[in-house]
Amino acid sequence: MIIEKAKEVLRIEAESILKLTRNINTSFEDLVNIICSSTGRVVISGIGKSGLIGKKIVATLISTGTNAMFLHPVEALHGDLGMVNKDDVFIAISNSGETNELNQLLPVIKQIGCKTAGFTGKTNSSMANFCDIVIDTGVEKEACPFNMAPTSSTTAQLAMGDALAVVLITKKKFKKSDFMKSHPGGVLGKRLSCRVGEIMFEASTAPAVLTGSSMGSAIEEMDKFRLGAVIVMDKNKTLKGIITDGDIRHYLAKTQYDLASQPVDMIMSKNPHTLTSESFLYDALNIMEKYQITVLPIVDKKNRLDGLLHLHDILGKGSFQFNGGHK
Repeated sequence: MIIEKAKEVLRIEAESILKLTRNINTSFEDLVNIICSSTGRVVISGIGKSGLIGKKIVATLISTGTNAMFLHPVEALHGDLGMVNKDDVFIAISNSGETNELNQLLPVIKQIGCKTAGFTGKTNSSMANFCDIVIDTGVEKEACPFNMAPTSSTTAQLAMGDALAVVLITKKKFKKSDFMKSHPGGVLGKRLSCRVGEIMFEASTAPAVLTGSSMGSAIEEMDKFRLGAVIVMDKNKTLKGIITDGDIRHYLAKTQYDLASQPVDMIMSKNPHTLTSESFLYDALNIMEKYQITVLPIVDKKNRLDGLLHLHDILGKGSFQFNGGHK
């Protein structure tokens, strides 16, 4: 029952996002054009769960080249409104469109001279009537069994915010090099602009075994290099798979067979994620973060082993974490 319920929640939220495609119209295009022509910031405001979504959208906009800030509606009414000027674009987020704090704030925002937009599930709401542009983020139902806790609705708001940020990337011609500039992380930023081939372990010095080898020899190879992984290849150096510490733990948890005598082909993960030596370390870090892995086989155009890249060598032997912070 637990697994089925979890799947149902994901299905409801996925369907809610898909249905948003019907809501994308010229209003969305108008908002993009207004933001691109504005000399001010995108100011996003919301309260409760919608406020948390607003903060995430702001973070995404900032990291992808759009100047943005979050404004709490209550704090705005008690002095923070001074941070807003007429050149800004103000986006209010409220599923119901009847959030009192936002509806008190919006007339004041309009008096300042800002263009206003609303992300709301109720396009005939009070908030929608205050806004110059209305973006429909409505969902048919929440994933919550009581149809009360913000679940599908906040997912829809977040997805619409992502759509806005990504379209702005294209519209503004924001490049990968620009992204790196806004994610410097000190030494890490410089490192991410390097090529994989500059820091990877060459094939001749990377932990590797041939297909058909025993797990005993694979573990010896892993222990020798202490990288938490060993590459499996054929005699032509064509990549066949990878064995990590995690693969070994999973095998031991599922079976009582003697691990050392098993062939590596039974334990390895086939078709691992790979890159070429010409790839940027930025791309390698993205793959590692997305799939929560620490080692990437590096191959040539014929899928022959060229080397091995470890997370520690990207981040500087543990000086950094995935989120860019220092340990």
